[in-house]
Amino acid sequence: MTEATTSVAGGGKGARIAAALAWTGLGLALACGIAEVLAGLGYRWGWWHFRIGIQIMRWSATTDLAAVALALAAAMLAWKYGARRVLAASAAGLALSLIVAGPPLYYWRTVDRVPRIHDISTDTDNPPRYVAVLALRKGAENPADYSAEVAAQQKQAYPDIAPATLDVPPAQAFARAERAARAMGWEIVAVAPGDLRIEATDTTLLFGFKDDIVVRVAPSGNGSRVDVRSLSRVGKSDFGVNAKRVRKFLRQLAGA
Repeated sequence: MTEATTSVAGGGKGARIAAALAWTGLGLALACGIAEVLAGLGYRWGWWHFRIGIQIMRWSATTDLAAVALALAAAMLAWKYGARRVLAASAAGLALSLIVAGPPLYYWRTVDRVPRIHDISTDTDNPPRYVAVLALRKGAENPADYSAEVAAQQKQAYPDIAPATLDVPPAQAFARAERAARAMGWEIVAVAPGDLRIEATDTTLLFGFKDDIVVRVAPSGNGSRVDVRSLSRVGKSDFGVNAKRVRKFLRQLAGA
C-alpha cells in the first residue's frame, strides 16, 4: 500500500469518526433541548412537582455540555480531513447545544446573584395588600404576608425599586395604572376604582408559574403615588423575575 493510499484511508476513517461525533452531539443536544421543554410542560400538565422539573433542566444543561464537547471535537476533525458536510453538521450541533445550555446556565448564574426572595414591593414599610387574588392563592406555597426579613433583603439587592409619583389626581393616576397593567399582558383579576387598587396575575412562559400583582394608588401632595407589589405563589427564589416585572410596570406607567 502506497503512502498516498494510506493517507486517503486515514482521511476516510477520520472523516467517519468526525461524522459519528457530529451526529451524536447533535442528537444529544436535541434530546437535552426536548428534556428542558418537557421539564416545564410536565409541571404545567401535572406530571411532576416543579422542583423535579427544575432538576430535569439542571441534568439536561449538564449533559448538554457533553454535546458541546462532541461538536467541537467533530468540527476539529472535520476541518482537518476536509469533510465539509460533517463540519456543517458539527457547527449545527454546536449552535444547538449552546442554545440549549444558555438559558439554564443563565438562570443558575442569576440565582446566585439575587437574594432568595419571591416578594417585591415598592413600599417595604406598608406594602400593598392583596384582596381579590387571595382566593386564587389558596394552597399556594408562599404566604401573602410581606416580612421584615424580605424587606431588608430587597432594600439591599434592589435599592432602585421605589414608588412612582405622578403629577395628576388619583383618579387619573389610577386610569394610567390600569392602562399600564393591561399593556403588560397580565390577567386582570380585579379593578377597584373606589379603593384605587388593581390586582392581576402573570404567568411565566415555560413552567407556567403564577405570580400575583397588586397596584395601589394614593393621594400624594398635589399628585398621586403609585405602589406595586409582585409575589410568586411557589418557589423560594424568583430568579429576580418579580423585580424585573415591577421595574417594567413602572416604565410602562411612565409612558401610559
